[in-house]
Amino acid sequence: MNENEVKDELEKNPLEETEEKEELTEKTEVELLKEKIEELETSNLKLKNDYLKAYADTENMKKRLQSEFEMNKKYRIQSFALDILPVLDNLERALAAPSEEENSYRKGVEMIYAQLVHALNKEGVEEVEAEGKEFDANFHQAIMSEAVDGVESNQVLQVFQKGYKLKDRLLRAAMVKVSE
Repeated sequence: MNENEVKDELEKNPLEETEEKEELTEKTEVELLKEKIEELETSNLKLKNDYLKAYADTENMKKRLQSEFEMNKKYRIQSFALDILPVLDNLERALAAPSEEENSYRKGVEMIYAQLVHALNKEGVEEVEAEGKEFDANFHQAIMSEAVDGVESNQVLQVFQKGYKLKDRLLRAAMVKVSE
């Protein structure tokens, strides 16, 4: 340092120096506060986004569970109906057997059959129409085919086992003979 510089340093006002330091400190504090505000705003946006995602997930789960509940309610009888269809088949076979006399056993079986059919219909179980209808692979299972004069091809000629559906869902396909 030369002599002039030393004089200048000594002549500096200590009060000015303090003001400069305070001014620098204030600028630094303001910048720090601005950075902190930006961090908090970013964090706030992230938390809002996370909240909205969680809310949307919850709403989707609620809708899915409601839909599953409705499906379970609609088709609650499906397994029972599948178990009871062989009983219905056996009752039909018993009623189809030739009988020379009308006895009380036959009337009892007819009443049981009618009650069972009514109870299943009440729950939405319906017979799949087959005989005389056009073959539909969605509802019919072809066991045999036969060429018959005077009958269009792809027509159901005979039903070996009735098919049933529960509301709009197939429980069991009808086993049929189809014309060629």
